[in-house]
Amino acid sequence: MNYLAHLFLSGDNEELMVGNFIADSVRGSDLASFSEGVQQGIRLHREIDSYTDKHPVVAESKNRLRPEFGKWPPVIVDVFYDHFLAAGWTNYSDESLKDYSKRVYGVLKTHKKILPERVRGFLPYMIWGNWLVGYSKLAGIEQTLRGMSSRSRFKPEMHRAVAVLRTQYDGFQDEFERFFAELREHLRTRTPQKD
Repeated sequence: MNYLAHLFLSGDNEELMVGNFIADSVRGSDLASFSEGVQQGIRLHREIDSYTDKHPVVAESKNRLRPEFGKWPPVIVDVFYDHFLAAGWTNYSDESLKDYSKRVYGVLKTHKKILPERVRGFLPYMIWGNWLVGYSKLAGIEQTLRGMSSRSRFKPEMHRAVAVLRTQYDGFQDEFERFFAELREHLRTRTPQKD
């Protein structure tokens, strides 16, 4: 799951949203420097990632990409799944994706002081480029993957995976929908974990 899914799965709790959004930039030892609500968001992010990494349906999606993209399918599938969430947004929310994105950007800006340096660095570009809305289009996904590739020292050209998505769109979409329903149910019934 990429940014949009993590934010969406936080519900309307602002601290959960912020924690879920920044979790990849927070080391375990830094957890205690955040409020309990933000810590819960960080833990939620880690639980989502753990559940996603082990899920057999997600493995199906990764296996579609593995022959050509080696170790990068987990990253690519996260972005693909955000695309399907954004493209099918009206199935998940009564709030438009445009309005939701605007609200989320406002929440993140309000909490700017506690964002890790790395997150503060890319947030203005995220807002300016409206990444969350951009995920709804294949061109937005391609741009996201191109940007990720350019920031990697390995230059994996992940944007080429969009060609695979175009030819196998229905299969990836089916996998996303099956997985996302199970993930939401898992989170609905979970008991929050403490570190």
